[in-house]
Amino acid sequence: MATKAKAATSKKDESAEGEKVKGTKIAKPAKGNKPNALQQPLQPSEALAAVVGSEKLARGEVVSKVWAYIKANKLQNPKDGREILADDKLREVFGKDKVTMFEMNKHLAQHLK
Repeated sequence: MATKAKAATSKKDESAEGEKVKGTKIAKPAKGNKPNALQQPLQPSEALAAVVGSEKLARGEVVSKVWAYIKANKLQNPKDGREILADDKLREVFGKDKVTMFEMNKHLAQHLK
C-alpha cells in the first residue's frame, strides 16, 4: 500500500513540476528582430521635446521623463494626485490646463511619430 501512495505522489510531483517548467518558459524574440511597439524609438514633437528632450525615445521612456518633470515641478494636484496641472510646456502637449494620469498617454501619443 505504501508503494501505491508513493507512486501516486511521485506522479503528482512530476505533473506539477512539468507544469511549472511549462509555465515559466517565455518565448524571447531572437536577436535581430525589430522591437515591439512599446520599445520602438519615436521622435517627439517640438512641444514634447521641450519636456523630454529632442532625441528619439521609446514610449515608456517618454512617460518616465514626463512623470519626472511633473514631480520635479510639483504639477500634481495636491488634493487629487491623479490629476496633473499643466504648466506652459505641458499645456502645449496636453492642449488644456488639467488632465488625469489616464488621459496623459493619449495626449503623449499625439506628439510621437
